[in-house]
Amino acid sequence: MARRKDIDGSAGVPTFYGKELRYQRELAGLTLQQLVEGSFYGQSHLSEIERGERRMPPELAGHVDKVLKTNGFFTRCCEDVRKAKRGGHAEYFERILEAEKRAKSIEDWCPTLIPGLLQTPTYARAVVRATHPLELDAKVEETTEARVARSALFEKDHKTPMYWVILPEYVWRCPILPPEEMSDQLVQIAELARRRRIVPQVLPWNCGPHPLMVGLTKIMTFPDAPPLVYLESQHSGVTLDDPALVEDYRKSYDLLRATALPPVESLAIIEDAAEDFRNGKQPH
Repeated sequence: MARRKDIDGSAGVPTFYGKELRYQRELAGLTLQQLVEGSFYGQSHLSEIERGERRMPPELAGHVDKVLKTNGFFTRCCEDVRKAKRGGHAEYFERILEAEKRAKSIEDWCPTLIPGLLQTPTYARAVVRATHPLELDAKVEETTEARVARSALFEKDHKTPMYWVILPEYVWRCPILPPEEMSDQLVQIAELARRRRIVPQVLPWNCGPHPLMVGLTKIMTFPDAPPLVYLESQHSGVTLDDPALVEDYRKSYDLLRATALPPVESLAIIEDAAEDFRNGKQPH
């Protein structure tokens, strides 16, 4: 039998919480499955909470407190864990931040920007500063670092999600950074594609009307849960799990994908644009 991995409770609030949860469960002589019986959650969900990898939903915390007779400890503290795991991100993004790490596939589209998962620190900082012009520098850096940290998803082994992104040619025809920095941003995307971490498609600037012309759209599927759609605007975001709505967005994304250029041609265009920026020229 494989040796169970110890939990380092000093690593942060989520792992401290998870270590205490495991301690109380084992003190009560319960298995993971026994503890979740009577709740709407599975033992894998609880196991990930114990390892500090997943937040504890309030209703599950209440169930755990009742079974373990912990006098409301996990209910009181689950909000602290939620805030700690969100660090640097908006509250409405919390569910997606967690979902990205568990996804089997992620399909991204943003009509005016490069999606957050692909942004370099310089690009991310420019976006944060533009959208929050009065924010203190320390807060801008916290938000920027949190956004860039999400790209660690692509640095793991090949069990990472299948990531498909449709990039509007607009984002380099109307660049938000100086040429050298825009070149770095496009090179990063091209390198991820060359390493088989992502599949990019370019939507030509003159393609005409197309689906999803307004707003960021992210579609995610999971090995053990129904798919989700995330929509975002300037200061808000919403997560959809209604099957009919998810299917509508799925069809719209597929139509958008059909309008975009093939991946091989798209990669060549991205690399050509990066080279043009590097040479101080506006990409054609």
